[in-house]
Amino acid sequence: MNRTFSLKYGEKEIEIPIMGARSIEVLQGNPMKEIEDVPAAFYKAVEQEPIDSPPLSQLIQPNDLVTLVVSDITRAWTHQDQVIGPLVSFLHETCQVPYEHMVILIALGTHRPNTEEEMKQIVSPAVYEKVQVLNHNCDAPDLVYVGTTSRGTRVEVNPLVVGRKVILVGGTVHHLMAGFGGGRKSILPGVCSRRSIRENHERALSPTEKKTDDKVGSGKLSLNPIHEDMDEAAALVAPVFGINLVMASSGKHSGLFCGNWRTAWEASCRYQKQCYEVPVDHLADVVIVSCGGYPKDINLYQAIKCPLNAINAMKPGGTLLFLAECRDGGGAKDYFDWVRPLKEGRLDEALRADFTIGGYIFYATCEWLRRGKIFLMSQLPPELVKEMNITSAPQIETLLKQIDFTGKDVYVVPYGGYILPVPPVSK
Repeated sequence: MNRTFSLKYGEKEIEIPIMGARSIEVLQGNPMKEIEDVPAAFYKAVEQEPIDSPPLSQLIQPNDLVTLVVSDITRAWTHQDQVIGPLVSFLHETCQVPYEHMVILIALGTHRPNTEEEMKQIVSPAVYEKVQVLNHNCDAPDLVYVGTTSRGTRVEVNPLVVGRKVILVGGTVHHLMAGFGGGRKSILPGVCSRRSIRENHERALSPTEKKTDDKVGSGKLSLNPIHEDMDEAAALVAPVFGINLVMASSGKHSGLFCGNWRTAWEASCRYQKQCYEVPVDHLADVVIVSCGGYPKDINLYQAIKCPLNAINAMKPGGTLLFLAECRDGGGAKDYFDWVRPLKEGRLDEALRADFTIGGYIFYATCEWLRRGKIFLMSQLPPELVKEMNITSAPQIETLLKQIDFTGKDVYVVPYGGYILPVPPVSK
């Protein structure tokens, strides 16, 4: 069987010929509706059909100080500007909130600050001219302590989410640590201190073995210690409303789940799960996955979520090829600092002694990618990822010479950031 696929890479498309395979299947989500009129759908969701909540107009008064917590540029694929514009207009025109009483806070977690141009892209140029937009700083000296979770995480947050009406805006997608992104994650890690983020994220590691906790992973919420800790942290802030976006693989909005910050988000997770968890009846010899292009492949820290999803469809010892431009390199500034303890055979020990978020993503990458032969088309220097069991090159031809498709079962995943293959249950 021979086929050629065109997969997204940065802002380009790469042709990948597959020759002589026994079978070739494309893994993609279930058919999804697409919202054609986002402002109309927004109004319906916040006023006529809010989930477990009064309409937004009943929650916001003209004299309220309002903080909109939104996602950073690495989540630009949610096109949240198409919702933030109607939201700001609604608050100003329907709720009579002056623009100067609003602030838009970018939930960076430990990510780099967004530039002015990126801020305009996130909220739209029109909104940027009317409402103050600020980057969260996890190391700022004025963060406010609001309580401690039952697991002992000290929750320190941006002062702009204290004593104000807080509205969360974010996209819901599978997440390799928290089960699903969005919702409560806009608070922790989004607008928390580095210490709070570290204390939460270090729960990813098993308390008894040198590995990731089995309760942590994509699509896992029940008993997931990271998710449950995040949920408690968000409850301490008590957002007044949540706006949760689910995207179709086409890039258009498919679902707007608005209302109670917790239960509206949970509804978005159920929809995401229904659309993007794809059962497979067999494991493949070769899996080819693209992140879906820029900005989902902006750096390895973001892009690695795609192969970590797709590898669920690969046989042990199989081959995985993924496309991720990584124009911003590793992403987290300490991401590649962990190569040295990896080479020295003490990665687990080193991470437990000095846990960082970038370190854990590196740890999870190495843990999962030991399952087979891993090839990466990227701008990253090959020597940076060699110790991680990744063979990298900037040209697809170089990598394809090392992959034999003859007689093999192949899966192709064009949008790996969305799709979570669900393998057959072992008997």
